[in-house]
Amino acid sequence: MMIRFKAILLVNAILAATFVDAVATDNLSINGYAKNFSTILDFPAFTGPGFRPDEPLLGSVSNRLRMKARWRISEKFALNTEYDLSGKVQDKRLFTSAITIAQINPFSYRAIDLEDRLYPRNIDDAESFALSQNLDRMFVTIRASQFDLYVGRQAIAWGSARAVNPTDVIAPYTYNELDTEDRVGVDAIRLRYPLGFMGEIDAGYVFGDDFKFDQSAFFARGKFYAGRTDVSIMMVGFRENLMAGLNIARSIGGAGFWAEGAYVFANALGDSGIISGESYFRGSAGLDYSFASGLYGFIEYHFNQAGTTDQDKYIGKFSTTAYTDGAVYLLGCHYLSPGFAYQLTPLVTLSGQALINATDPSVLVAPSIEYNISNNIYIAAGAFTGLGRGPKLRVSEVHPDISVSIGSEFGSYPDIYYTSFRIYF
Repeated sequence: MMIRFKAILLVNAILAATFVDAVATDNLSINGYAKNFSTILDFPAFTGPGFRPDEPLLGSVSNRLRMKARWRISEKFALNTEYDLSGKVQDKRLFTSAITIAQINPFSYRAIDLEDRLYPRNIDDAESFALSQNLDRMFVTIRASQFDLYVGRQAIAWGSARAVNPTDVIAPYTYNELDTEDRVGVDAIRLRYPLGFMGEIDAGYVFGDDFKFDQSAFFARGKFYAGRTDVSIMMVGFRENLMAGLNIARSIGGAGFWAEGAYVFANALGDSGIISGESYFRGSAGLDYSFASGLYGFIEYHFNQAGTTDQDKYIGKFSTTAYTDGAVYLLGCHYLSPGFAYQLTPLVTLSGQALINATDPSVLVAPSIEYNISNNIYIAAGAFTGLGRGPKLRVSEVHPDISVSIGSEFGSYPDIYYTSFRIYF
């Protein structure tokens, strides 16, 4: 089955590349990629009273074809579109169940959208195969003498941190997301105004479900360069919450340094006013360095005031503003993230990262290796492995019900082992 789907993926890529060569002109460019991800998931075993059999290994094969087109209508106008077609073959339980306890919905800032499920129409009817679509970009670029205006579905992201971006609240990825090459598109109007040397004013409005204000966001960001330092100051309103953010990045003695922080005033734009108990601060700071040997390394510290140092309170955090509205998914308070990349040969790159919850303690380890087979063709293999105490079953002292508690954050994550195959055209 897996070999058959990889063959289909390769044929689709060849056909797409042939089509691109046939229609590309000076004003119209078409490119894209085809990807395959084959994964095995090993869920953690439960401890505690009663018998609960270990979860079996679950497999998934995902094929994705993405077409990108840019039509330069005139010197001032351009239309950009990107469309995904994805097919998955996997265990039925993976269609209806969350893989990890902490989730982010990256499609929440879309006013209207295509029906994502092509087959089957009702995901509850999926047995082992599902086909979905995603119109991920469709925006017009208007270039004037003093500014650029972007109208439509586009990618919006901020921050310079490597592991966790506190200011990125629109459509971030979780740490263990397999495919992070393209940010998920959101419906927005965005204006960017150049300001001096390497500076700009960046402002816009992001539309949520049915254009409702309490589901939407707006932002204003100023970026400037001073004292050999890139500085960004921003204000973001999202789902009736207000965020003030600061990001700085500079070079220190040959190493790169970044610091990024954001304070969220919960419900500051709502009718009832600020909910002080749910307001929170998040910050990340780190260093990276490229050694002469070809080794690149970084280390980052992340503080998450929205979380807790008591793992017995983890589950209760999911109902707070940070997790329902603020795209926060980490449950602890203090994290350390080291990482490296090393080019074994000109075509083979070995890399590894880790995200450490310092108070559980638990660790999410992410090793990977990638081989550039030929021009625009890559294969890779890797894993996301959680180390720490697993989930526990508990019997209530008041009534005989059995509940689930989290022994440690990353000890409750499933281990994910994957291979990927990518073709760009």
